[in-house]
Amino acid sequence: MAENMDVQSETAAPAGGLSEILAPRLSVIFCGLNPALSAHRDGHNFSNRSNRFWRVLHLAGFTPRLLRAEEEREMLRYGLGLTSAVSRPTKSASELKKHDYITASPALEEKIRRLAPGNLAFLGKAAYAAISLRRQIEWGRQPDDFAGTSIWVLPNPSGLNRAFDLTRLTQHYREMRLAITQATDQPVE
Repeated sequence: MAENMDVQSETAAPAGGLSEILAPRLSVIFCGLNPALSAHRDGHNFSNRSNRFWRVLHLAGFTPRLLRAEEEREMLRYGLGLTSAVSRPTKSASELKKHDYITASPALEEKIRRLAPGNLAFLGKAAYAAISLRRQIEWGRQPDDFAGTSIWVLPNPSGLNRAFDLTRLTQHYREMRLAITQATDQPVE
């Protein structure tokens, strides 16, 4: 990854009361389904202690150390960003409907086209399935792109996602990191 990448954040627009962590030409923008109520309340993305996002990023090799939610802007140093498909916070992403994702899609598409990241990683299948109008979505790299950007679908790191333990989550995120690293001819750690 672009360790210690010196980038200025282009946008820190609120996403449901939270800041998006974005800059042009990042290696990966992680796209959560929507903010959790706890994150909205705390003012930091993935702030719920049961959420495994920060731990998985570190274990998969995206960050050299475990970041805390309060350090979310440090992601930019490693070529990483963060946004949400839908900006409305909910207790559970299951409260969102297909219509919510479709309605939010044009703004997300414009944002991704403008920022031109190397990869966009949807955290969970729901948003990408609704946006792409596909019923069957496999984990990993997708055959299509979105706004000119390579798409990945990774398991949602929410603590409510009991289908994936920490080891399985990490495997999926690491697979993406290794594929990106190999594609850019960067050394694998």
